[in-house]
Formats: sequence, structure tokens, C-alpha cells
Amino acid sequence: MSTRRTQKPVSLYVAPDPRDTSDAALARALIAGKAWAITETWRRFAPGVILLGRRALGSEAEAEDMAQEAFQRVFARAGTLRAPERLRSFVYSFAIRVLKTELRRRKARAWLSFQRPETLADLGVELTDMESRDLLRRFYALLDRLAPRHRLVFVLRHLESMTVEEVGAQMDLSISTVKRLLSRASDKLSRWIEADPDLLAFVDQQEWRR
Repeated sequence: MSTRRTQKPVSLYVAPDPRDTSDAALARALIAGKAWAITETWRRFAPGVILLGRRALGSEAEAEDMAQEAFQRVFARAGTLRAPERLRSFVYSFAIRVLKTELRRRKARAWLSFQRPETLADLGVELTDMESRDLLRRFYALLDRLAPRHRLVFVLRHLESMTVEEVGAQMDLSISTVKRLLSRASDKLSRWIEADPDLLAFVDQQEWRR
């Protein structure tokens, strides 16, 4: 007599698409050392970090270098993240620390940005002629004159469109300190820009300045 065997359906496990994973779940996978989490963290947050670097430094190449260093620190210190749902803030906190270090280096060696036309940053400005490119260089030369903290606060508030509260959280500063730094940076830039009528007209017409 033959014995009939019950055929059980074979169920295949399909791994979830990392792009559908929440930041909190991604953070937990990153803490656990999952290889896919490293790739997804870079894919999800690197574009924004590089854009921040371009706006703060004025150089595509330096922005990419900054992002590489920042993410190396993120991956090395993932285990220190205590609130997985705050993964984005965790990533940006490292980016801002790297930016602060680079801006201090620039200040120490009095190095000016925009020595080459191809390093112009993407600020949402369509540069249609050499005159506009020159004016943008002059604007960033003024940013280079600011102290690193003043510059970062200005960039995060006006170019990254963060709220004062978000700037304070990212830079670990009180709201009153952010407002004070922002006021000083804006006052200095306003005086410098007003001394250059062509630059003043250029800056006033840009949407990112409003």
C-alpha cells in the first residue's frame, strides 16, 4: 500500500524593499550592522547632505568629500543612536560637525572659495551668464568672511530653509543663541552686500534670499 504524502505549499520569503523601511527601522538595522542598511542610509540621506555641503562650502568636490567623511562617522557611531526615529537628525549632526571643522580650517588659512568656475554651488540660482557667476562668487567670498558658526547658522536658516528651532537642534544651540548668531551674520552680510550695488541687486532678486 502506498502512503500518500500531503504536499505543503512552499512559501517563499520576500525581503522588504529597503525604500519602504521607516527611518526608525532603518536605524535599528544600521545599529545591528546590516549591510543593506548602510547602502540605504547613504541612498536616503546623501543627496541632502551633499546639497548642504555645496551650499555651505560652494564646491561640489568638497561637498562630496564632506559627505564621505560624515557618513563614515555615522556608520562608525551608529551604536550611539538612542532614538532610532531621529536618524535624519543623527546623520545631519555629523555633517554639520564636519562642516564646522572645514570652515574653521578655511578661516585659519584665509582661503577663498570659487577659484574655479566649475565649483559654483547649486543654490537654486540659474546662472545664465558670466556676470551672474561672478556675482555669486562675490557673495560666497563674503560668506567666507563670516566666523564658522555664523556662516553655518546663516546657511541652515536661509539656504536650507530650516526653522530657528531646527537650526538649534542640529547645532546643539539654544534658540536665543541661534537668533543672536543669525542676527550678527545677517547684519554683517547686509553691510557688505550694500557696499556692492550690483551684488545687492542680484541677491535681492533670488527666491532663496526671500
